[in-house]
Amino acid sequence: MLGREYRPSVIDSALQRALAAAGAVVLEGARATGKTTTALHAAASWVFIDDAQAQSLLDVAPRSLIEGDAPRLLDEWQVAPQLWNLIRRAVDATAEPGLFILTGSAVPPDDVTRHTGGGRFLRLRERTMSWWEKLDSPTGAVSLAGLFEGNLPKTDLGAAPDLDTVIDNLLRPGFPAMTALAAAQSADRLRGYIDDVARTDIRRIADIRHEPEVIKQLIAGLARSVASEVTYKTLAADVRVVAPTIDEETVSNYVGLLQRLFVVEAQRPWTPTLRSRARVRTSPKFHLVDPALAAAALGAGAQHLRADLNTLGTLFESAVVHDLTVLTLGGEVSHYRDSNGKEIDAILTLPDGRWGAVEVKLGGQQVSMGARSLQAVIAQVDTAAIGEPTFRLVVTGTGPILVTDDGTVTAPLTALGP
Repeated sequence: MLGREYRPSVIDSALQRALAAAGAVVLEGARATGKTTTALHAAASWVFIDDAQAQSLLDVAPRSLIEGDAPRLLDEWQVAPQLWNLIRRAVDATAEPGLFILTGSAVPPDDVTRHTGGGRFLRLRERTMSWWEKLDSPTGAVSLAGLFEGNLPKTDLGAAPDLDTVIDNLLRPGFPAMTALAAAQSADRLRGYIDDVARTDIRRIADIRHEPEVIKQLIAGLARSVASEVTYKTLAADVRVVAPTIDEETVSNYVGLLQRLFVVEAQRPWTPTLRSRARVRTSPKFHLVDPALAAAALGAGAQHLRADLNTLGTLFESAVVHDLTVLTLGGEVSHYRDSNGKEIDAILTLPDGRWGAVEVKLGGQQVSMGARSLQAVIAQVDTAAIGEPTFRLVVTGTGPILVTDDGTVTAPLTALGP
């Protein structure tokens, strides 16, 4: 349909399960993450709502836009949110699942159409490609699903990549149309993406009074703080370089708009019951839609990252959280930090209650430190209430695949698969 070979991704199976369970599936995600291509691969008929012909039919024959073989794809449906109720009624009229796929790169403002899909619509988020998906020869030697089933990987001391490989993988975008580009080309495309978000995309969903440079500065501020519990006060201070009078409330609103565009995603806090008197921190961490986009926002190329391991480590942690989120579709990826300074970079929780704890370390020599950190937090969690973790995992940049004597699994991100 789009003139290029379809490249399968992790979300394909989740989309098929959703179509088998619900009358309509809403496939959401940032622009250029591949939603249209994914949906076309599963659809039997389609219409592009932002097409001129479709726009002309909205006034005179909107029902004709939802007629066609099922599953029927309505691409960029949010351009015409009035179609929601037509689709809802069509779903109500039959017990058959899998009638519609709706794709969109922005969330419409909340109104009555956003609250009438219960029991009829399922939502999926398509993110940029994980390392397992975008690398030319992914091994997938360590399966997250396998870890949840108690399957431990075989030791492979030769699986450890070097630092240059980690940096190159980090800077390779997960946007499907950019994965094969040279480093300079992809950096240009990513900067153009940020510019488009600031100049065009954000103004499609809200009337903002600040110039595009303010949004670009905010994106850069978020990139500096990925994988950290950044405050709106800190972000406002960053943005005041180009907008001296901007306040925290405005910055908070702009972050919300970037979330509606799926360019920014919050990693929520994990709040278990504790045995200790420590207080669980409840601030989210923010991540940009793709770690390579964060690097582009910072102007950080390969040479810069080799010389600045702190920035590299922060971006690498964001890359790991991104990939865990992609590879555990149906689960939730949160983070833990308490008043005693103890933290876990990622907690993976499945709908059935099983959970795993993940620590991120850029260097392979830091595995022991990561394992001790996991054990220290888990020791104060009330596991009688939530159960023991199914696994403990230390994801590294340059480490091997092995299982430590205390049962902690460690693996490089290059080896992580669904």
